Amino acid sequence: MKDVYLFSGFLGSGKTSLLTDTIRQLKEKGLKPAILMNELGKLPFDSQAVDEDIPLKEMLEGCICCTGSEKTEAQLQTLLAGESFDVLIIETTGAAHPVEALDAVYSPLFAKQLNVKGIVTVVDSLLWLNRQTLPPQVRSLFLEQIRHAHLLLANKMDLLSDDQQAKITYELQSFNPSAAIIQTSHGKCPLSIIERLKGTVRTTDVNQARIGEELALSTRLVSFNQSVDKEEFEDWLRTLPSSVYRMKGYVPVLGMKNPMLFQYSYGMVQWLPEYVKMEPVIVVIGEQISQLQVPGSV
Repeated sequence: MKDVYLFSGFLGSGKTSLLTDTIRQLKEKGLKPAILMNELGKLPFDSQAVDEDIPLKEMLEGCICCTGSEKTEAQLQTLLAGESFDVLIIETTGAAHPVEALDAVYSPLFAKQLNVKGIVTVVDSLLWLNRQTLPPQVRSLFLEQIRHAHLLLANKMDLLSDDQQAKITYELQSFNPSAAIIQTSHGKCPLSIIERLKGTVRTTDVNQARIGEELALSTRLVSFNQSVDKEEFEDWLRTLPSSVYRMKGYVPVLGMKNPMLFQYSYGMVQWLPEYVKMEPVIVVIGEQISQLQVPGSV
């Protein structure tokens, strides 16, 4: 299983600086990274910061999330099948919502090969101080990227006074109390701190989830040991709390030869027949989901 780190953060926050410095530290440790990079423009400006000997896949003019998730899965499959690497770093565009980015990473086809250690969000500290000047939608995305992080880098500290540094650290800790906060300049963070992330995956055995360690945004792989009644399963879906954001995978349904391709997103459900017998497993993404009881699961 390969460790995966997802780098998030607003446009101009310092993600590329973090990426290049993390690559340097991994190499010094003798580890080979691979990069999946998501950019909004046609030209891969950021990828010029990545050395030629590092496996790199780019998502140009697209989003790693939402409609681009199928392309992301294809890129990941190519990396896993054809490249030799130790650690995967995914750098999202500044316009990506962290839940959707995490959703794109988890395909039931290869979820068991990846251990997403967590989301590292680089916070532009100057922008945090001036967040009220942002348009409402932009401000909302900026805050969501921070709220769902497992590690927060309060960047550009070298541009702030001691009082401003203390104010930002206190406010970020209050806004996302479950994330560790590191003060940084020029996007530089010790690799040891990043490697300390515990991971977003939780198994179906809730006894294995150590008390006090469930991350705000986490992921579970759920396997099925029996087929479900489709209507009863949908009745159960309607009872789910809003903290369950996404589910996708293959659900064995009574009367169907093969498990059906299933997707759930913010209350919307989609079923598609599958003509190949796939492993009956789904990925669940949400907050505080370790106790979720999925019908038909192990």
